[in-house]
Amino acid sequence: MRLYPAVDLKEGRVVRLARGEMASAVVYASDPAAVAREFAAAGAEFLHVVDLDGAFAGRPVNDAALRAVVAAADLRVQAGGGIRTPERVAELLALGVERVVLGTAAARDQALVREALRRFGPERIVVGIDARAGRVCLEGWAEETDMTATELGRAMRALGVTTVVYTDIARDGMLAGPNIAATVRLTEETGLRAVVSGGVASLADLGRVFAAAAGGAAIDGVITGRALYDGAFTLAEALALGREGAAVC
Repeated sequence: MRLYPAVDLKEGRVVRLARGEMASAVVYASDPAAVAREFAAAGAEFLHVVDLDGAFAGRPVNDAALRAVVAAADLRVQAGGGIRTPERVAELLALGVERVVLGTAAARDQALVREALRRFGPERIVVGIDARAGRVCLEGWAEETDMTATELGRAMRALGVTTVVYTDIARDGMLAGPNIAATVRLTEETGLRAVVSGGVASLADLGRVFAAAAGGAAIDGVITGRALYDGAFTLAEALALGREGAAVC
């Protein structure tokens, strides 16, 4: 199972949002590459990077910062935000990103998902399912749809997607604890593996995710952001907990 420190990019800086609201942005660092190096020095192997401006704009905005992050440290980067074409996926993979996360585009353009899977394989393509009260939200979470997370998950599984990032928007950036139950239910109802995202506040929260994975839940990883930046625990502590409990990568 993968532990992903999060690097959310807004105007070239590392920020955290509350429930995806751009007006709530808190700046944690002005040098994303330095943050990546710090995570690598602490033992991280993976990184989750989101171009927040790109997610709202529907096009790349923070490429300079993303390139700096990828070049800064030997980390396996999973990246998303504003990806709308196979060509953009190819650009990110050529840049050194390991897995590309399709969000809004996956819900609106199944042909894009199908083509991305054909060209790059399911190990390189991840779909982001972001939900509020079980309903999928798009365009940087600004647009709520009538589609349920399970409906989108089943559609993606039918196309050949194997892994999704599931975010409970109500918990994201709120330190309210991750919605493990909803994540596990999604995997059971769709046959997908899922990365837990949103709400991690403590080592105890991470321990519950690790325990669920060790117990057989189809959990591929967990993303943690604000809790790390606020100092609720260190990355080294999180990685140690994973090694002790569920042998996190």
